[in-house]
Amino acid sequence: MRVLMAAAACWALAWGANAATVAVSADRLLDVASGKYVDKPLLVITDGRIAAVEHEGDAVPAGARRVDLPGVTLLPGLIDMHVHLTSSPLYGGFNRFLFTDSFWPVIATRHAKDTLEAGFTTVRNVGSARLDDVGLKQGIDEGFVEGPRIVPAGYAIGSTGGHCDMNWFPPSMHQKGDAVIDSPDEGRRRVREMKKYGAEVIKICATGGVFSHGDTPGAQQLSLEEIRAIVEEAHRAGMRVAAHAHGADGIKAAILGGVDTIEHASLVDDEGIKLAIQKGAWFGMDIYNTDYTQAEGKKNGVQEENLKKDRDIGEIQRENFRKALRAGVKMIFSTDAGVYPHGTNARQFAVMVRYGATPLQAIQTATLNAAQALDRAKDVGQATPGHFGDLVGVSGDPLKDVTVLEHPVFVMKGGEVVKRAP
Repeated sequence: MRVLMAAAACWALAWGANAATVAVSADRLLDVASGKYVDKPLLVITDGRIAAVEHEGDAVPAGARRVDLPGVTLLPGLIDMHVHLTSSPLYGGFNRFLFTDSFWPVIATRHAKDTLEAGFTTVRNVGSARLDDVGLKQGIDEGFVEGPRIVPAGYAIGSTGGHCDMNWFPPSMHQKGDAVIDSPDEGRRRVREMKKYGAEVIKICATGGVFSHGDTPGAQQLSLEEIRAIVEEAHRAGMRVAAHAHGADGIKAAILGGVDTIEHASLVDDEGIKLAIQKGAWFGMDIYNTDYTQAEGKKNGVQEENLKKDRDIGEIQRENFRKALRAGVKMIFSTDAGVYPHGTNARQFAVMVRYGATPLQAIQTATLNAAQALDRAKDVGQATPGHFGDLVGVSGDPLKDVTVLEHPVFVMKGGEVVKRAP
């Protein structure tokens, strides 16, 4: 009985689902749907969810714990739709093979903590080896590790020799990616396996990549028929599909195949932009990380092949972000953290603004939009009654200067204070 009670207490801590009520006050709260501020808000959070948004001076429930944040602007907890918590940018190229397999889930615990303290209370982990992201999620949910809510993908599904295969070794070593497919039926089977073993989203590699070996980012690597089979099976199982897709043809095939979010979208053409608008696909364009990889990649062991690919498409991707945004493509906040250091996710906001987004648009990609694309808009993405008590507090006005989001002074997950500056 004591073990069961302890386990229940850990779960409650992880998800903020305790019976206590907390009342949070601040200078203002950003309503991310309207773009307007609520002055002097008083948020009442019970059982880990927001019960009411009142105003300073309103009655506080008896016995409620007070958290007063003078001078602080509150926003809903942020959402990053593309992270790799079990990866580190410090070990690029062949350096990653210096470590045993169990090294990666260990360092992921630090990455998870850093991400949460940076104000990202929910993340989508789009691919990991050995289902490490599923295990990390379970560790967080059970209260053993501090971290955000994780929507895990498990293994990323790709083609033989493609971006999600193991292409760094000679044939004598017989290395193969964890979820390689070469037919629609194999794609369906992999989706079923991922669902069986704890995935909550499916990740596919529709094109070549920047940090893989021997391929080109623009090359399509899954056929339309394979993509359609994967998407059909995933949607039948209630899961959404994210597609790694740099090249124009692969982007269009992914959209036509019914994929929900297009990751990277670096080389998208006008036809692909029109298709995305027509089909309602979301773009998650990681337009910050080139700054880091070009500055630090060589030191971290990244091969020149990969650095060149990164240089070649970096600015093209940023200009295509500008073009897609102007055209009306729906945008989500996807950083590819793990290619650059975890916990610095918010640096992307400033780059989004530099390339055409308003501060509000940039913030909405990591709140309102991301929640919709996750199909979890009832739980996250806003700070209104019914949503989780996930909050991030900053000093300053994020609608005037999004860089204040890089230095949160307060983070709350499910009604539990994670970080509070002295």
